[in-house]
Amino acid sequence: MAFVKVAELDEIGVGEGAFIERDGVSLALFNAGNGHFYACSPVCPHEDGPLAEGWLEGNAVVCPWHGYDFDLTSGACRVTPDFSVKVYPVRVSGTAVEVDLA
Repeated sequence: MAFVKVAELDEIGVGEGAFIERDGVSLALFNAGNGHFYACSPVCPHEDGPLAEGWLEGNAVVCPWHGYDFDLTSGACRVTPDFSVKVYPVRVSGTAVEVDLA
């Protein structure tokens, strides 16, 4: 595993997402509250919507363009099984949010 610091705990509000670029990898990072974060690829496979601008519903992100939603633990689309996004392991170390970019 290759965990890399991508944000500080207080940089992303609870229930919000952010577009992050680190080491040549782009991702959407979400703060689910209580120190829990999710990370996934930043583009909706339906029509390239910006997932970092989406909203959380439980452990899923909803694309703001057409409402396709993705389970942030598996990457599976809950609307159609033909779509999925890559998910990344996330951990909190002190005040740093780290993502395994491998």
